[in-house]
Order: sequence, then structure tokens, then C-alpha cells
Amino acid sequence: MQFLSDRERNTLEAVSRLAHCNPFLPERTGFEQVALGAGFVSGGTVWSASVTTPNADSPNVAKLHQVLESLIPEIQSRLAARTTLATPDSAPSDWHLYTDSVQYLLFQRYHQGFLYTSRDFGFYRQFESDWRHFFSLITPGDLHIPLPDPAHVFACFRQLRRAFQLIFDNIIGNSLPIARLRASAWQSVFTRDLRRYHRVLYSRMQDFPTLITGPSGTGKELVARAIAGSRYVPFHPERFQFEDTKSEIFLPMNLAALSPALIESELFGHKKGSFTGATGDRKGWLETCPTTGSVFLDELGEMDLSIQVKLLRVIETRRFSPVGDTALREFSGKLIAATNRDLSDAIRTGRFREDLYYRLCADLIQTPSLRDQLDDSPAVLQDLVLFMVRRTVGDDAEHCFPEVMSWITRHIPSAYAWPGNYRELEQCVRNVIIRGTYHPLAPQDTVMQQMQNGELNMDEVVAWYTALVYRKAGTYEEAARILGVDRRTVKARII
Repeated sequence: MQFLSDRERNTLEAVSRLAHCNPFLPERTGFEQVALGAGFVSGGTVWSASVTTPNADSPNVAKLHQVLESLIPEIQSRLAARTTLATPDSAPSDWHLYTDSVQYLLFQRYHQGFLYTSRDFGFYRQFESDWRHFFSLITPGDLHIPLPDPAHVFACFRQLRRAFQLIFDNIIGNSLPIARLRASAWQSVFTRDLRRYHRVLYSRMQDFPTLITGPSGTGKELVARAIAGSRYVPFHPERFQFEDTKSEIFLPMNLAALSPALIESELFGHKKGSFTGATGDRKGWLETCPTTGSVFLDELGEMDLSIQVKLLRVIETRRFSPVGDTALREFSGKLIAATNRDLSDAIRTGRFREDLYYRLCADLIQTPSLRDQLDDSPAVLQDLVLFMVRRTVGDDAEHCFPEVMSWITRHIPSAYAWPGNYRELEQCVRNVIIRGTYHPLAPQDTVMQQMQNGELNMDEVVAWYTALVYRKAGTYEEAARILGVDRRTVKARII
């Protein structure tokens, strides 16, 4: 059955594609332009927080909402009267375009409620009433697949809202590399096919581990937190509540900071008496992590080979045994891992298992360096500085930001490499706020000159050389091997 005019069909086709696209890809603006026509407001194709646009508000989203608030009720009234317009048989199903557009309209009506309501979701009553109103005329024969349950759609709306806000707020910058990173994080949550995700995969994404790679200090944990905080959580309409939101848990573990024995105990748990100091049974993070939670393993390349074997089994079977126990436990959450190490090199040298890598690389995210971002878009620097100033001084950011930005512009060369990436920039911002200045690590030639002149004491020389070896080796473990010391000594000596 066809019941849309050509103009309406073109609009709703664009809305349908817009509703299921990755909002952080440039294609989004193309769909908005088709849907709005002359009403489209041109602007940047990258949706990001910046100095001029600190929030996610878009004039085109607001305009399209107004268009649909007028158009959808008109179509709905026509359906009630069973007025049919003749259209070519090759046109897409008008029913599907109508249902997609109604869901987009309802999302725009209610999405703000998910940001400001923590426990009481009583507005589901009105949402369900609107859902029944718009879809009461659709019969099972009108669609090839049945309409989803409104409670499931409500849960998906909350997930979409949270995912967008977490990615928008935590991955800052309007360069092309960072735009790709936001789009990649969105795809990690919803896959490339949002329709399939909402039909089937929403309850299975914990079966897909995520591996985040990139230089140290490029925000890998921020990406991990955005993904972990965007998990699907079922909604219970009879109680007007989602499943316990405390279950949306993020359990981070820095593997470089812990010994292999402690990592094994923290991750898998242990039985009483399994080792010296094990005075009682202890559940590990894999066992305590709920289905909607995530375990984040930072510095994965530092993991001991013996633990890599056990982690591989967890990924393959979702089962594990605590230290000192033979009973199997279930891991029902999602695994997210990150590393700054070149895993291909680690595999070649036998420091990382190839089979574990191939279990992790189905969902692979690469974080760009700060220098890569600045080379693409120098204006990214002020966006990042503003973000960091706001996080540091809060409401005084309006006065503090110009001071910090002015100091950086005057004292840091535009071609500076920022070897410490975001972490270094953040320390620069804090130094300028506290002391009014920042001193980057001296370049190698400067340090060598200071050593030739006898200007450095032994502790400074050892600290500098240890940091140099660590940056080249990429891990504490490898730096310790090169230097012939314990990895804890490397950590203690790094500047």
C-alpha cells in the first residue's frame, strides 16, 4: 500500500536514513539537507563540541522536528480516513518510511528526559500513549517484520541518547582524525547496521571484545568509558524503571601497574589458601561484572603470557576458574582492552599471543595522536584547552581560558610535537593555571649539552635516560629488560 506523495516520500526517505545513520559521519548532514530542502542551515560536517558550539544543539535537528510534528499527524489522519495516493510500485514501502519517521519524531520528543531523569521514568506513560496513537492503524500484514515492543524502543532511545552524549562530551575536537574516532566509537556500540542492532545484536554485544590502540596519552580510557557507559539496559514498563543502573559498571585495571600474580587475583578471583595472604575467598572482576558492565584492561601489551592464555579462554568460552579452584565461573559482561604497544611486533618477538590478538581485533579502534589532529586542524588546540580548563576550574572557565590560551600561543611553537599527547597538554594547562608557566621536557640535544657541561646530577641523568628508553620501548616491561632492572624501578625513575 502506498499513501505518500512524492514530496512526502522524499522527506521521509531522508528521515529514515538519518534515523539509522552514524551521527558522527558527514553523511548525516546530507540526509538533513534532503529532508529540509531550503530550510537546511549549512555548517560544519563534523558534529563536535568546540569554542563556538559547546553543546550538541543543532538548528537542523530542531527544524526537522518541527517539520515532522506537522507532517506525521497529517499523514496519520489521512491513514485514518484511508485516503490513498497512487505512486509507482517500485517506491519503497510507505509503511516502513512512516514507522521509521514516527520513531524519529518520538525520539526527538522524549530524548531530553533521559538526560535529566535518574530513577523515575514515569514519562513512559505518555511515550507509550503516543506510540499506540501513531501505530494503531498498522496491522501485521502491513509490515514484513512486526513492530518492536515500545518498552524495547524506549530502552533503545535511552541508549542512543546516552551514547551520543558520552561520545560528544568525551571525544573532543573537530579534526578529521577525531571525527573518525567518534564515528568508530559509535560503531563499536551499535555496529554499522543500527536496524540489525535493534532487532538482534542489542543483547549480544558483550560477546564482542573491543581493542583500542594508540600512542600513550591519546584518551584510550575516555573512549573505553564512553563505550562502556553506552550499553543497552532493559526497561521494565510495569515499574517505570530500567534495570538497576548501578549495574552499568566500569571496572578499569592498569596492567602495567600490577604484578602478574595480583592481576590474576584481581581479574579471576581466588580461593582461600591458594597463595600466601589469601585469607578468604575473593570474587574477581570477571565474576562481579554484570551483563551490562564492562571490564577495561589498560596496557594489555604488558600482560604476562600465562594470563594471556586464561584471558583467551574467557573470550572463547565466557568461562574461567579462580586461582586455586577448579570450578568454572561465568563472565557475562563486556571486555574492553587498550594498549600503546605495537602488538604485531610483540607477536613476532613472542611477547603476545597471536591467537589472543585475533580474538580481540574484530572490533578495533585506533586513537590518533595530538600532533595528527593539529596537523589536520590547528583550531583543535583551543577546543581541547577549553575542555580542559572547564574541567579544571568549572564556572571560571570563561575568564581562565583566554589567559591559558594566550600563554600557550605565545610560548609553545605551533609545530611543537606534544610527545605526551593529551596528557601533556592537560599538564600544560594545569601548570599555566597554577604557576603561570609550563616547561616541556628538554629536547635530546639540550639534555646532551647539559650532560657535556656537567650541569645534571646523577638522578636527573638516570631519570632522563630511563624515560628515553621507555618511550622507545613502549612498555615498562621491555624498558626494564633493556636497562637490566626491575619494571618497578623503571616506573619509579620516569620523569
